[in-house]
Amino acid sequence: IGESQGRFSTGCPARSRCARPGAGPPSCGRHYITPPATTRSIASSISAVQCCAVLSSTHSPSPSTLSPSYQLLLPNRRSSRRQVGRVVAMELARRLAVVAAVLAVSLAAAEGFNITKILAEHPEYSQFNKLLTQTRLAGDINRRRTITVLAVANGDMGDLTSGHYSLGTLRHILELHIIVDYFDAKKLKQLSHGATAASTMFQQSGAAPDMTGYVNITQKRGGKVTFIADGADDGTDPSTFVGDIYAKRFDYAVLHVSKVLSSPEAQAPVAPPAPVNLTELLSKKYCKSFAELLVSNADVFNNINATKDTALTIFCPVDAAVASFMPKFKNLTAKAKTAILLYHALPDYYSLQLLKSNNDKLSTLATTSVAKKDYTLDVHSQADNVDLDTKVITSSVQATIKDEDPLAVYAVSKFLQPKELFKVEDLAPAPAPEGPKKKTKKKPSSTSAASAPSDGDSADSPDDAPADDAADKAGATPSLLARWVTAAATVAAALALAA
Repeated sequence: IGESQGRFSTGCPARSRCARPGAGPPSCGRHYITPPATTRSIASSISAVQCCAVLSSTHSPSPSTLSPSYQLLLPNRRSSRRQVGRVVAMELARRLAVVAAVLAVSLAAAEGFNITKILAEHPEYSQFNKLLTQTRLAGDINRRRTITVLAVANGDMGDLTSGHYSLGTLRHILELHIIVDYFDAKKLKQLSHGATAASTMFQQSGAAPDMTGYVNITQKRGGKVTFIADGADDGTDPSTFVGDIYAKRFDYAVLHVSKVLSSPEAQAPVAPPAPVNLTELLSKKYCKSFAELLVSNADVFNNINATKDTALTIFCPVDAAVASFMPKFKNLTAKAKTAILLYHALPDYYSLQLLKSNNDKLSTLATTSVAKKDYTLDVHSQADNVDLDTKVITSSVQATIKDEDPLAVYAVSKFLQPKELFKVEDLAPAPAPEGPKKKTKKKPSSTSAASAPSDGDSADSPDDAPADDAADKAGATPSLLARWVTAAATVAAALALAA
């Protein structure tokens, strides 16, 4: 190891110094051994005692005291560069194997869990999958970190698909099939005392009285495992575990069960939500000006009003924010005005707690209404603050106007400006104004374009397509970068552990 910068001593009279912690590279006699830069990090993992033992001619250590890699040095005390290179290569290969394994796991985790996509690969569960989407349970499942889904095949769905139950009741029944813990085939067969009670999303919803939101899991003779809702009617046949559909150990699992789980509490009728007058709701709070903009656009108002009883989240700019944005709004084309108003609504219900726990892109009503355009926004939360990032501006949630499933309405500090209508660079700080005596050449008319697009510079203008595409790509970059940053951090931790 030290051939490039010093010669080995024939003895090691300073063994005590070699073994002293924190003494730096081992010193044998008067020759201070410093490994080459290329091998320094590998050599540093050999303890001082081991290194002295290898280099000394008066001390031969027991092979058991050295790792297999370093035992290669024992037969010849004056190890050649080839032997050192071999040790280095073996050590690097070991570390790279650890890094590769950790990187693969971290990238897989970055992809997340999507119950809709998983079940879409199995057409025999298409009806169960469809109901998860209709009841908006799919989104709630995907946001979980530990979950087990008990899926039922199409032929065993019973009267769940008959239209007998309201959407609210269907959601409660399906929530019994979502266990907020991890179970796979192996864990089911290793139940302590052969039985356990597992909490479900029905229990966590607050709609289940007492313990009726729990599912009892029992291991029978012959390895058979059954599921039955706590509080189910006497004589109800339990559902049986059939097999694994998907599993990511200790995180997510999707299991096939033989029949639907239910109970009187889950089947109880759910009263429909009280009708909401959206205009009145917004006008009485902080968003009278925004409500007037919605009413003035029939397409937008009809779209939002028709969605509010199913699942909807609205971000309404406060009156002061609307007033400051109106000069730009008036310069938009009719099509762009429709898009920007729809951009303030999400086609799903997000409670404030869900917004705080969500740090990802959110699709808006404009996403599904405007062809070939993204119209998504990012949510960032820190402590009790929730910010909406459009890549052009950042608007903060200032107040909750209504937060009751299926409708959530939040007052925000700024009018949301999507990157599809406003270029990101246009909102950079303007240069300091020059003195009255200094006159420069007139720049091309960019001042008006910087404030807002004109009638010919709208969302549907062909000339803006390249710029919009570039903005879309710029908006997509942070999400990908975040994944690689997470992976890089994990790799760094792996290298530290491997060292």
